[in-house]
Amino acid sequence: MKRNTPSVAIRSGMWFTACNIITKSIGFFTTPIFTRLLTKSEFGDFNNFTTWTGIILLVTSLNLESSMIRARFDFKDDLDSYVVSMGCLSAVSTLFWFVLVLIFISPLEHFLMLNRNEILAMFLYLLFYPAIQLFQTRERFAYKYKNTVAITLLVIASTALLSVALVLLMDNKLTGRIIGNVLPIVVIGLIINFLMFHKSQRIRIQYWKYAIPFAIPFIPHLLSMYLLGSMDKVMIKQICGAEDLALYSLAYTMGTIITLFVNSMNSAFSPWLGEELSKRNYHKIKKVSVPYLAFFMFFSVLIVLITPEVLIFMGGEGYSEAKAVMPQVSAGCLMQFIYCMYVNVEQYEKKTVGMAIASVTAAFFNYLTNYIFIRKFGYVAASYTTFFSYLLLMVLHVYFVKRIGAGNVFDNKRILFLGAVGSMMLISTNFLFEYMIIRYLIIALLLFAALIAAYKKRDFILRYTISRK
Repeated sequence: MKRNTPSVAIRSGMWFTACNIITKSIGFFTTPIFTRLLTKSEFGDFNNFTTWTGIILLVTSLNLESSMIRARFDFKDDLDSYVVSMGCLSAVSTLFWFVLVLIFISPLEHFLMLNRNEILAMFLYLLFYPAIQLFQTRERFAYKYKNTVAITLLVIASTALLSVALVLLMDNKLTGRIIGNVLPIVVIGLIINFLMFHKSQRIRIQYWKYAIPFAIPFIPHLLSMYLLGSMDKVMIKQICGAEDLALYSLAYTMGTIITLFVNSMNSAFSPWLGEELSKRNYHKIKKVSVPYLAFFMFFSVLIVLITPEVLIFMGGEGYSEAKAVMPQVSAGCLMQFIYCMYVNVEQYEKKTVGMAIASVTAAFFNYLTNYIFIRKFGYVAASYTTFFSYLLLMVLHVYFVKRIGAGNVFDNKRILFLGAVGSMMLISTNFLFEYMIIRYLIIALLLFAALIAAYKKRDFILRYTISRK
């Protein structure tokens, strides 16, 4: 494993972030194609398919890659065998659930609002995607960003290109969109499975026994987290219909720019944080975490300020009303960013029960408030209920980290203050959408301030992003 120098951590983080921006850019450039080739109902139905796929993936895969944050220390001399063992366990679990689904497929078709072929396509995805997750997690913790970047680019580019081609060629455009989403995952997953098994053919049952107690309590947490991010879409589909879901989903697609920053920055931050926690370098963690959060806030505000123009580009005038969703989605992403910092500590300490309690509580709160307010105020209400659910989740994680005796890892007061200020700034952009000149003046001022800050810190930036020593 590579030595954890600041330059390696920062450089890998920059590569992860740049890679995600590129891959998501492909998604953004193809979204306007799909919003015009698919009807609003078809666009909403595809989002229903991907939503359920993500929910069920957390159950079938057992989320075994989450155990890597600690296993890389406990089994550092046999990590390849650990990864292969996790891949095998994930496949066994997925096949078990597939048999159950076949038994109850008729009622499931009605409940999921998916037909039989769509459910079968979903399980092909569920069987092979965990191999990609495990491989990328293993490479990420070793700071081998080149392999991770290559795989990510391959997955996203092949999915986007094949999906566009099939939607153009097939009469059933929804089916073409689903096949384009699933087939590249099957092919790439097969190749990665073969390469991982070729590298280490040892499947160790003791590693299953190690990972299951770690991962099982983590599943309610992640399942609740995914429901928290997706329940609004399911309930909008059921209460308001597929067309309102299409509007909401497009705004959420814009929000993925910010979400990808959450995931990308956390992908670089969590390996570094794990090693600093092992050394008890709490002062160093506090020094890094506050500007880390401030940078994310700055980026989020910039993205939200250009919401109206991006929505028109992505969906046309028919989707412009969805701009009322974006500020709350972004504020929710800010809460996600903060609680991810605390979740990393809980994972490192192997205290995942509190994570599950926090996530289930927030998911239940989200369901209850969605049920009340979507019916009363329509799909825009879901963005507010989701933000407040993420706020509740963030507060609970701060509390649980204190409970496990790690309350001094972060500067909690400054982080909570930045979270409050950032949320108010993001939600207040609702009042600026009709004033394009004011919005672009604010963007110019923010960029000017960023250039001044970058100039003042130029020695640090050059040292850690260009130096390869």
